[in-house]
Amino acid sequence: MEPLLYSQTLTHAGMWSGVIGRGRTLRLTDLEGGANVGMLLFNADLTVERYNMPDTLKGQHIFHVRHPYCLHSDMGRILASITADTVGWHDTVAGCSDARLVAEKYGQKTYQTARNDFHRNGRECFLIELAKWGLGERDLVPNLNLFSKVVADEAGRLNFVPGHSEAGDQVELRFEMNTLVVLNTCQHPLDPDPTYHPRSVRLEVFVNPPVPADDPCRNSRPENTRAFINTENYHRLRG
Repeated sequence: MEPLLYSQTLTHAGMWSGVIGRGRTLRLTDLEGGANVGMLLFNADLTVERYNMPDTLKGQHIFHVRHPYCLHSDMGRILASITADTVGWHDTVAGCSDARLVAEKYGQKTYQTARNDFHRNGRECFLIELAKWGLGERDLVPNLNLFSKVVADEAGRLNFVPGHSEAGDQVELRFEMNTLVVLNTCQHPLDPDPTYHPRSVRLEVFVNPPVPADDPCRNSRPENTRAFINTENYHRLRG
């Protein structure tokens, strides 16, 4: 990995958004264990193109993401590839928390009464960051929940797996397009922990080398190879 370009630590249900360019890698590190990172991705040059959960799952015949899977857009291209991963399972289907869920689970704690220790929720955190880029409610799509594991039982009920991510676990996303990344560290909506305790996460951005022809993410599924070709053609035509 090339020298570090950027680093920040998110605490107390932190929020972050920024454009990470093609050819950059984002490394996320769970600093305490039990972290959750809700994430949305958009083509930074044309934000009507964004991460598409159904295409990502059906194209790779999966229910969750991990290395060497890819994150597909709704236009048949690759926004990012998971190039390294010590966790092995990241939730794609459970969505994010909202104000009602957080109040029912953890109690009411407003900014007026608790200042910076007030209770945040994933939906509002997403909307705050989206507003900085001229986006809003209509741009909320099914999000990723990195570091969290959710499984389905035989009846189709979703169950959260506590203790899935440990302190020091990491996931790296290599961006194949200029991508607007929107994230927050609110607890997973299905987390059964009755204590409000969002975990700290460090994010770092590096320059990565060119993608080789034998790249495992590119070649993990035929659908990924085709989406990589679509992405390369998109950039070739744009110059």
